[in-house]
Amino acid sequence: MPQRPSLNTPRTIEKMRDYLRSMYGANPVVVSGPCSAESEGQVLETAHALSALGVKVFRAGLWKPRTHPGGFEGVGTVGLPWLQRVKRETGMLIATEVATPQHVELALEGGIDIFWIGARTTANPFAVQQIADALHGHDVPVLIKNPMSPDVELWIGAMQRLQESGITRIGAVHRGFTPTTEQDLYRNTPHWDIAIELKRRYPTLCILCDPSHIAGKRELVGTLSRQAISMGFDGLFIEAHCSPEKALSDARQQLTPSELSCLMTQLHPRHGDAVGAELEQLRQRIDECDRELVNLLARRMAVVREIGQYKQAHQVPVVQASRFDAVLRRAIELARSEGMSEAFITAVMHAIHEEAVRQQI
Repeated sequence: MPQRPSLNTPRTIEKMRDYLRSMYGANPVVVSGPCSAESEGQVLETAHALSALGVKVFRAGLWKPRTHPGGFEGVGTVGLPWLQRVKRETGMLIATEVATPQHVELALEGGIDIFWIGARTTANPFAVQQIADALHGHDVPVLIKNPMSPDVELWIGAMQRLQESGITRIGAVHRGFTPTTEQDLYRNTPHWDIAIELKRRYPTLCILCDPSHIAGKRELVGTLSRQAISMGFDGLFIEAHCSPEKALSDARQQLTPSELSCLMTQLHPRHGDAVGAELEQLRQRIDECDRELVNLLARRMAVVREIGQYKQAHQVPVVQASRFDAVLRRAIELARSEGMSEAFITAVMHAIHEEAVRQQI
């Protein structure tokens, strides 16, 4: 039985990063442009402004998946000549989203340089496979956005499908995940841990951050962008429009070129893995704290198992909701006094409780 290709190979992992770095050098990669191509004038005005800032890859959606019918779903093939003109006049590469085999065929014919696969499509392995089949024999660069749900395996699986079709330049775009509550600050919850896990598994995979879709509001885009770069992302996949207030889609989250210019001056990449002696000492202290933390958790679980034996002997239910509520309230109070967030300690205590229940069963 033939061995399934792994993402963890230089031909797939490093080529996209090298490809983009050949254009941007040591600076963070910035792929930018409007959410949607709306008119030739809008596309060209935005493109020339972004080119003057040093943007090398111009992104614009031609086909726009919408939640409800009747909304603006993109200009389609009408916009291909507009993007071609961008390439001729500015020298920028052009990128657009593809969601069907027909999109792939039309984009290939239209000279699109970089394809991206959206979150809705990534979530559907059948759709990803159809796109991969349509791309077979065409080794174009492909960026893959995370699926709507925080599922790193689904994200990796989409990249593997593209790799199996012969695509050797594959990158990931972290655009956040469907929020679990309406009170979420962002349009899409970042769940940075998912992107960090992807980075841990594939350290040389090119990973961009899409702060526009995470934020949903332009005033939050800058903070998210700086955070992403400080965390080691290779760059940004960011929406910019010459007149955001007139945009036909996602108007609230798009920056003007001047706002993007200001943001780009604030991006300071972290270079390499070299560390000084002081940082290494601090890391050693973290390692020691981690050992103490694991030992403390092990002691807690030993007590939990004794409690489990007592409950079994006296036919007491394993889960005691009122007891956990009291433990959680006390932990939140202690966490606040130590400067930690309620959300963080709640997540930690739920994880500990889940393991405690497992230990008692």
